[in-house]
Amino acid sequence: MTKLKDSKVLVIGGAGFIGGFVVSELLKHDVKEVVIYDNFTRGKQANVEKALEDSRCSIYPYGGDVREIDVLDKAIEGKDYVIHLAAMWLLHCKDFPRTAFDVNVAGTLNVLELCVKHKIKKLIYSSSASVYGDALEVPMTEDHPFNNKNFYGATKIAGEAMCTAFNDRYGLEIVGLRYMNVYGPGQDQHAVYSGVVPIMLNKISANEAPDINGDGSQAYDFIYVEDVAISNIQALLSDVKCGFYNVGTEVQTTIKTLCDTILKLKNSTLKVNYVPYSEDDARQLVQNRIGSAKKAAEEINFTYKYTLEQGLQKLINWRIETGIDKE
Repeated sequence: MTKLKDSKVLVIGGAGFIGGFVVSELLKHDVKEVVIYDNFTRGKQANVEKALEDSRCSIYPYGGDVREIDVLDKAIEGKDYVIHLAAMWLLHCKDFPRTAFDVNVAGTLNVLELCVKHKIKKLIYSSSASVYGDALEVPMTEDHPFNNKNFYGATKIAGEAMCTAFNDRYGLEIVGLRYMNVYGPGQDQHAVYSGVVPIMLNKISANEAPDINGDGSQAYDFIYVEDVAISNIQALLSDVKCGFYNVGTEVQTTIKTLCDTILKLKNSTLKVNYVPYSEDDARQLVQNRIGSAKKAAEEINFTYKYTLEQGLQKLINWRIETGIDKE
């Protein structure tokens, strides 16, 4: 744990849903400085308010866009480590593929070039399980073929390939993390795919029947956001010089089981409303994806802490504490 002592860390996308938790986890260590680099397009001040009470934490004052290479250059200068979480998300990428390329691919290239320039000790890159597409086998190991068909997954595949190339060419140490389905406090409340948990909670809190697309048999690997944040720290602390890892639980949960669990925790007797997928969603959205957790446990010493019920209960408690829901 001495690796982070007196270190300076730049968290790109640090005010985002996952980024805010990463910043908080970093501050639990003996770091000297944590700087949040965020353009606040999707990031929120509320996600880092508590962290900013720590004198070691600050928001980079001159902007925070990965496309602004001159600004990014100054932000990375003098840092020891960089954690790169900034990205356009799945449905944004579908609707705006050119901007998705500029942010997720060209922006990541900017990060990589500047990490080499400033001799960054290690870069942690947020990839995604989207690189896999639908599972050909369960659980998916990191050797699973890239079966992705959407723009978002394509940008993450490109990001991983560039990371590997920069490690090979320049010796930049990189760990890429392929997140499964992340949920928790501060998540986008309306995103059709990634926001399935808050969307269900919003419906139930309004005493409306929660919707399930299809028959509810589609299955995913749900992981609580705090566990995801810890995976970033473990990756930073590891001796891995170049590697990519699933970040998940290896637990297969259908959407019907997820909904039943939330209804139970909310003591709700509401009935589920089953609705058909739109033609576009049926083509775009993955129906089955569960990741093997073995490699991450063995090589970066990461295993999840919270079960689905525990994570959902923490989320429900947070919604009550923040006034989103009533007791």
